[in-house]
Amino acid sequence: MTADEVVPPEVERLAGLVGPEGDAILDEMESHAREESFPIVGPAVGGWLALLARAVDARRVFEFGSGFGYSAYWFARTLPADGEVVLTEIDADELDLARTFFDRAGLTDRAQFEHGDALDTVERYDGPFDVVLVDNEKHRYREAFEAVEPKLRPGSIVLADNAVTAGTVVDRDEVVALLAGEDVDAGEGSAGVAEYVSFVRDRENVDTSLLPLGEGVAVSRVR
Repeated sequence: MTADEVVPPEVERLAGLVGPEGDAILDEMESHAREESFPIVGPAVGGWLALLARAVDARRVFEFGSGFGYSAYWFARTLPADGEVVLTEIDADELDLARTFFDRAGLTDRAQFEHGDALDTVERYDGPFDVVLVDNEKHRYREAFEAVEPKLRPGSIVLADNAVTAGTVVDRDEVVALLAGEDVDAGEGSAGVAEYVSFVRDRENVDTSLLPLGEGVAVSRVR
């Protein structure tokens, strides 16, 4: 399943047009993603990341998996001058490219660039984080939430990308079947997303809903 099958392309385009305007750096990032077939959340979801961060007056953001910094860039533009977004990435080249984009935009002072496993990195940071983006290996989504949960505050928002699909890694029908309690032979990615959604959905101190844009984002707010 592709992102086009989650939301019609014209609706996705409209969402991007309604949301916050991009800039030349974002345009370049999107072009790079198309050329390299690199998955990014896209401008429609990016606008929501910025809006949600602004809605909770976010000052600190943590990302589990940042690629070349596209989602982090949306956050960084929204944060106050003394705000901080922590980018984590296992691929050093992608992280270097993210730093280049941030340098050119004058946003490096709002970012921490962490090379390595995000689950190891988060242990080195004190909370609270106002917004968290979970976008690492799908089978480790629940582990990511559990690792960052002690560093959240009431009102913190946790966003999990690929809640509906992720190319061949996450299959919508498998996720739906698993959440409905059906016995299916699902892939590791689908199973990981379903486990995560079930976990946050059932937590007493967390409210969760689905944002059906891009490849689907599970949005959770700490009570």
